[in-house]
Amino acid sequence: MNIRSPISSLPTHEVTNMPPPLGDQDLYGNDLALQEGLRREGGEWASKTVAEFGKLAGTEETLEWANQANRFPPEMKAFDRNGMRINQVTFHPAYHSLMKLAIANDLPTFAWNNPRAGSQVAHGALSYLLNQIEGGVLCPMAMTYAVVPALKATPEIANEWIPRLLAKEYDPRDIPANEKKSITMGMFMTEKQGGSDVRANSTKARPEGTATGPGAPYILSGHKFFCSAPMSDAFLSLAYTENGLSCFLLPRWRPDGARNGLYIQRLKDKLGNKSNASSEMELVEAWGQMLGEEGRGIRTIIEMVQGTRYYCAFGSAALMRQGLVQALHHANYRSAFQKKLIQQPLMRNVLSDLAIESEAATSLFLRLGRAVGDGETNPVEAALARIGTAIGKYWICKRTPGHVYEAMECHGGPGYVEESVLPRLYREAPVNSIWEGSGNVICLDVLRALYKYPESLPAFFAEVEQGKGGNRLLDRHIEKLKAVAVERKDFEVSARRITEMMALAWQGALLVRHAPAAVSDAFCSSRLGDDWSGAYGTLPSDTDFEAILNRAQGIS
Repeated sequence: MNIRSPISSLPTHEVTNMPPPLGDQDLYGNDLALQEGLRREGGEWASKTVAEFGKLAGTEETLEWANQANRFPPEMKAFDRNGMRINQVTFHPAYHSLMKLAIANDLPTFAWNNPRAGSQVAHGALSYLLNQIEGGVLCPMAMTYAVVPALKATPEIANEWIPRLLAKEYDPRDIPANEKKSITMGMFMTEKQGGSDVRANSTKARPEGTATGPGAPYILSGHKFFCSAPMSDAFLSLAYTENGLSCFLLPRWRPDGARNGLYIQRLKDKLGNKSNASSEMELVEAWGQMLGEEGRGIRTIIEMVQGTRYYCAFGSAALMRQGLVQALHHANYRSAFQKKLIQQPLMRNVLSDLAIESEAATSLFLRLGRAVGDGETNPVEAALARIGTAIGKYWICKRTPGHVYEAMECHGGPGYVEESVLPRLYREAPVNSIWEGSGNVICLDVLRALYKYPESLPAFFAEVEQGKGGNRLLDRHIEKLKAVAVERKDFEVSARRITEMMALAWQGALLVRHAPAAVSDAFCSSRLGDDWSGAYGTLPSDTDFEAILNRAQGIS
């Protein structure tokens, strides 16, 4: 039987009023906000590449790989059949298909393989497309991408490892990195007793010989409570030397060809992100090299954390977009009370609200990508990226679980069953808010940027004030935010509210400047008005719902 032609005539009834399969998706071609943002933020030169990958990532085959990789999660294989310790994780073939797809299309290293203006924007766009279908493989992609700036802290290490990262032929073999066609890299920092407070770590490092400092070999012993993608070829980690908390590169294999002392203790049974292995790791006399200055490990590894937080922002925006796509498809075909759902006034309000939230998230991550890229040579953009990464990571990730839930509710019961993609999106939705710093940690980082980098706040206001004059509610909101920033009263206890205000100001300014009036007016009148509760489906009655819904479906 052709799965695309299911039987609708059953022995007891005829199946009617049920949406057809969504089929292959054109993830780029139907996303006007993404297309416009890619051009606007300097990535137009990559539009053909992004468009082609949008069709490839959106196929039914890719979606089925994602379903299989999550239905059959990774399994720990600590020992071989002879009782020898091998510290491996085995994956379903579908996971390897997804990894091959990602690496062949340069998802972890596109920005580094194309060093030009807009490369970070295009990089984010490519990963945003695949993250709509499957988030688990984006974890090793994120860490492989983000490790490159950190490796540059020690040139001799960078020269050895970065060329291996930039290759585009997936190689899952568990063999020394110098024998592989390509590699991936990971990171583990947190320990049981400290979590985000990495200064509470207990892992120790001692010099292997007489050499010390950057590039020198060390022996590490301790534990790490979260090690995602443990089959990566090398990892960055933190450990204490006599001179303080330092950063180290730990390969899976030692230089002498022996397995390194990275002992996987167990795999985490997580809420979501099932296709991606996350483990607990013991470091037993593990060999590593110091990366960066001794005692400055946090400063070194934070270069990697900034990159993974960028991934969190566009990864969550991707979940919003796919939830919206699924809800719109259902509403276009499902009827209730003599009308299509998409014609029902309250459903139109809900869908439009989901659409403007998705577009605001997309516009923000694309602008953030430009700041990240241009910040390499432009101090103002660097200052904006420094504070903006935390703002975008906090707000987009915080809004995603409720957004995906609302998209699920648009389906009713059919959205709650596992054959629907919605349950997987819903389980995936919280991870980016937790990974790489939960909400409180990220908001405190916003405050830290305001105090430690005084150029951050002027850069931020220079950005959002470009939207002034386009909407009176936005103008009012910016002035209120300025007053809060100047007064700085109870800053720490108010950190979430301040970060939220900054995020809404930035999103509002971007939409006022670049989106159709129907979208920007609806955003400002709801998010920046006096009655916003944060719930979806509460747009004003004079909203141009038709224009918003057409745009969300790629109808220009």
